[in-house]
Amino acid sequence: MNLETYYEYCLSKKGVTEHFPFDEDTLVFKVGGKMFALSSLIRWEKGQPSVNLKCDPERALELRAEYDDIQPGFHMSKIHWNTITINQSVSDDLIKELIQHSYELICISLPKKVRIELNLP
Repeated sequence: MNLETYYEYCLSKKGVTEHFPFDEDTLVFKVGGKMFALSSLIRWEKGQPSVNLKCDPERALELRAEYDDIQPGFHMSKIHWNTITINQSVSDDLIKELIQHSYELICISLPKKVRIELNLP
């Protein structure tokens, strides 16, 4: 997966916005004001891309056991977030599935009013 594919896939989700809340390097995708994906642009430029994604805690443990390139979230809650190294053992299809999973976890956690405003399920 390249940066453009990652970027376009995240932005294709309903109600998603992009931000740089921490610094000029960390690209954050949010839905309803809550993060679901973040990544260092410098790491992409250096050929060491990774992305932090929210994940169901049980599934997070299963994924970490199955893939060396899925680790507890760097600088995030180790229970609810994973860091996935891109272009290694994790397929692009699985990365897209995990982005979708993270997005859905955030969507269901949003207040009903926000979900209605954004026309989310």
